[in-house]
Amino acid sequence: MPFARPYDGRVSLVVSSLARYPVKSCRGESLREAVVEPWGLAGDRRWMITDPDGTFVTARTLPRLVLVHPVPDEQGLTLHSPGVEPLRVSFPRVEPLADVVVWRNRVKATSAGEAAAGWLTAVLGTDVRLVYLDDPQRRPVDPEFGAPGDRVSFADGYPLLLTTDASLAALNALIAEGRNAAEGPVPMVRFRPNVVVSGATPWAEDEWSRLRIGEARFRAVKPCSRCVLTTVDAETGEKGREPLATLARHRRIGSMIVFGTNLIPDDPGAVLRVGDEVEPLG
Repeated sequence: MPFARPYDGRVSLVVSSLARYPVKSCRGESLREAVVEPWGLAGDRRWMITDPDGTFVTARTLPRLVLVHPVPDEQGLTLHSPGVEPLRVSFPRVEPLADVVVWRNRVKATSAGEAAAGWLTAVLGTDVRLVYLDDPQRRPVDPEFGAPGDRVSFADGYPLLLTTDASLAALNALIAEGRNAAEGPVPMVRFRPNVVVSGATPWAEDEWSRLRIGEARFRAVKPCSRCVLTTVDAETGEKGREPLATLARHRRIGSMIVFGTNLIPDDPGAVLRVGDEVEPLG
């Protein structure tokens, strides 16, 4: 695994981009600024697609999910996908709560209704449902890495994901030297980060345990374990081998293949903006 060079304070680190993903595993939304909530950026991964039994489904098994483009607004969102009419979905208000499963967590969520289920089933070619997490306080962060009271939305495990432009450039250089060079370079969207930082040295984020972004402080609790989802082309929905094949050779911690780091906010209510200064605190 390439070694990180710790940040030495001589280079200015700034936020180069922000993003949220309104529906888990679907297309994201680039932002200029975002409010930090205890469970993630406002509006991030509050919706999720499940099978009829309530178990979450993602682009790991349904790659065409990345072609579904949710556009949020104050009343809900509109779902778009190539070749079909968009569907307007309001925040559900009258449906009873039901159990859904995301990884090891069983959480109460609200059905978005039959129209959304039918639209997504037609687009994806398999029977699915859309649910909304009306109260994100229901889902705790893994207690091994979080503190009592830490919460997360429908993100895989932690409220925010941070990556760096330098680490992506280093990864793409490794891909270019490998057997699957024709598949590179890969764009940052493959990793679905909330915060991207420029100005760091490659893999410097491995060493961060606390940091300040603008006026908000965060704990960097663990590197982000990567999976086959990173091999799905966000523009076509097709799977390849990269970047996972190269990450598996160069970026392992124990059994995990890693890229980026998971954050838990300590200052909910703060606003992050593109261009904010980033300061590692330890």
